[in-house]
Amino acid sequence: MGTVFCPMARVTSTAYESRNGTPPLALKATLPTVRELADHSLAYLAQNPEQLADFMSLTGTTGAALQRSLHDGSLANGLLDYVVQNEALLLAVCAQACLRPETVMQVWARHNRTD
Repeated sequence: MGTVFCPMARVTSTAYESRNGTPPLALKATLPTVRELADHSLAYLAQNPEQLADFMSLTGTTGAALQRSLHDGSLANGLLDYVVQNEALLLAVCAQACLRPETVMQVWARHNRTD
């Protein structure tokens, strides 16, 4: 890269690095998996029985079927689809899980590619 002069600090990048060490590389944040997002979504729904009841009625899922699908992972895709269709629910799940809505939508879009 070469030496860069910073007029504000009156030092060169080489002088800065010799005093402070080389700056760490920024690692690209990894995206959560669909299963992880489904776990966050289900955790939110478990705390909000009316939302859980709405999900179960829309999907025709019973309590026993819900428990079975938790173990085999078949619930993840449908649950994520349900969450991204409702903006208020998406924002609530993201707030509880400390995620950005854009992150959830990026994972959902990658998983639902049409090409």
